[in-house]
Amino acid sequence: MIPRQADCFQHREAVDALDHAVAGGGTAVLCQVLSGTGGVGKTQLAAHHARTTWEQEAVDLLVWVTATSREAVLSAYAEAAITVIGPDTPETVDLDNPEQAAALFLTWTQSTDRRWLIVLDDVSDPADLGGLNGQRDLWPTLRPNGRTLATTRRRDASLPGQRIDVGLFSPHEASAYLTTKLAAAGRRDSPEDIAALVHELGYLPLALAQAATYLIDLHLDCAAYRSRLANRSNALPDLVPENSGLPDAHRATVAATWSLSIEHADQLRPKGLARPMLHLASMLDPNGTPATVFTSPSALTYLTEHRTVSAGPDALSCHVSAEDAADALRCLHRLSLADHAPDTPHQAVRVHNLIQRAARETLSPAAYDALAVTCADAVLEAWPETDHDTVLDRALRANTAALTSHAQAALWQTSCHPVLVRAGTSLGDVGLIAAAVAHFQDICTAAHHHLGADHPDTLTVRHFLAHWRGEAGDPGGARDAIANLLVDRLRLLGPDHPDTLSTRGDLGTWQGHAGNPSAAAIASEAVLKDSLQVLGPDHLQTLTARMNVAHWRGAAGNPSRAMADFERLLADMMRVLGPDHRKTLAARLHLAFWRGEAGDAAGAATAFEDLLADRVRVLGPDHPHTLITRHNLARWRGRAGDAAGAVDALAKLLPDQLRVLGEDHPDTLTTRGYLGYWRGGAGDAAGAVDALAKLLPDQLRVLGEDHPDRS
Repeated sequence: MIPRQADCFQHREAVDALDHAVAGGGTAVLCQVLSGTGGVGKTQLAAHHARTTWEQEAVDLLVWVTATSREAVLSAYAEAAITVIGPDTPETVDLDNPEQAAALFLTWTQSTDRRWLIVLDDVSDPADLGGLNGQRDLWPTLRPNGRTLATTRRRDASLPGQRIDVGLFSPHEASAYLTTKLAAAGRRDSPEDIAALVHELGYLPLALAQAATYLIDLHLDCAAYRSRLANRSNALPDLVPENSGLPDAHRATVAATWSLSIEHADQLRPKGLARPMLHLASMLDPNGTPATVFTSPSALTYLTEHRTVSAGPDALSCHVSAEDAADALRCLHRLSLADHAPDTPHQAVRVHNLIQRAARETLSPAAYDALAVTCADAVLEAWPETDHDTVLDRALRANTAALTSHAQAALWQTSCHPVLVRAGTSLGDVGLIAAAVAHFQDICTAAHHHLGADHPDTLTVRHFLAHWRGEAGDPGGARDAIANLLVDRLRLLGPDHPDTLSTRGDLGTWQGHAGNPSAAAIASEAVLKDSLQVLGPDHLQTLTARMNVAHWRGAAGNPSRAMADFERLLADMMRVLGPDHRKTLAARLHLAFWRGEAGDAAGAATAFEDLLADRVRVLGPDHPHTLITRHNLARWRGRAGDAAGAVDALAKLLPDQLRVLGEDHPDTLTTRGYLGYWRGGAGDAAGAVDALAKLLPDQLRVLGEDHPDRS
């Protein structure tokens, strides 16, 4: 019996791929395997193909086998043997010996001239059909007049024939299915709400079918269902029909569909790791998680401590290695519970969002919160100290956001988990400054809620918020926020605490950026004096204070003094921090800048050229600090007399800034301004006027009328 066609069946790419494989133009493949996770519609696709083949009279015998176990396959083959060998004398087939009966049927398929198609639906384990331990191989023999079609969640290399991967509905297919399904019941919903719901259900055919039935039975619209779906107190089994009301002959609800796959995966080597590995992945970004997250120390410890008992006593006593973790990911991949793509390491592991939810819902509240903290630790451990890979940074930020959406409270139990701050600084460091401000505004609100106004982490988050507010073009707002923070840090931490000294230093910095460099120089000198006394000459805070003093002395009108100060500071930073530390590289940038301001434009250009090579090496070509260095190099080339070279360098820089930072980033606007300026210096006055005229409205829109860069 072929399963009946599902309501509102969608013609999909897999149908065409299967038809193409069968036709083949004289090179047809005689065995196809439809592989994919539970719920993507493999059985329906196989049934559609089998039904079409039969109706077109392309075969004389069609055998449909529910192949969930070896016993089920043997039973189906035995019944087929009666049909083809002993329809008149069925006693010639010994049903009490299913192995022998199956052998008779398979022998018939090898010798007959009749055309046949055998469909092995839902092969749970390829070993069930293999000839292991002296058993007969139950895969039909390849014959020109015979074909085999299998469906399975497995992606084992041992599967015969051609594998056709069956994925999710496309967004169009998913929306068309749900629209048609609802319309058949006399229901209408807006295309926007339908599109939003199919997106939240991850375009999974099984979930859409069961959700549609649930909507119709309870007379809900898509918006109401989305609200129930978003309510974390509703488990997945509560959001689909009861077993007696499942549509299209479904045998299990969405949540139960993957349980058998998880059990199978847990039995594969390394045993007992697939389930805890799926739990780790269930907290992270369904669109992709870097492989290094799952091989981090925290992840390996979690896998070791939560290995299931199926592994056996010897395995339970062994620490899980990075190699074991990678093999566990392959187990999930083989059972189609995850997509593991080692060749794309930054998004190596993908898990459907509903599989993630089903896995999370098996955890107790305490286990859930502990897992969230473990995942946060793992993401942080996978984050390089220096942001040099923007693709990796983006993936880690996306995973932090996913984790926060699932378990925000767990990351604030006693303090602010550092991964939240790391995600915010990463946004700013790669030039997404407006996003960094919004991020720190959100976690500042969360810090007040979870920790209180006087918690040290709340003060730290306020510090970052003020910093990125200033970087976004509001130095006066940053100055005022830092001044308010300083009051609280003095009250709570005292005047000599490193955080208080750092806040005092930042207050001076933002005073300078807000237009008062003399006050900034005086404030920075006072901070330096206290830092030397409290922390010593080699403390990072002291070195930072020296940098601030040198810079603001130059900004206050003494560039030669600033250059001399930075020369001495750089020598100490090289000794204490090393040549590749971000502060050392920043000191080199300041030294080059003040060398130019002191009258040596050519020397400044040479220094920036040397710095650029090291910033590309340490940070990568797309890091904002690398782009800033390229800007300064172009600028000082122009100041040294090479206006055409400046124009050429800035013209090459601008597309990279637009790609990495966006058109509204202050650095992008600054480059546009200097590009117009140096076009004029290179003799193209009309081009300069045109460029600056186009720039001014964007500066007004982004920076406002009072921003100093507008002048």
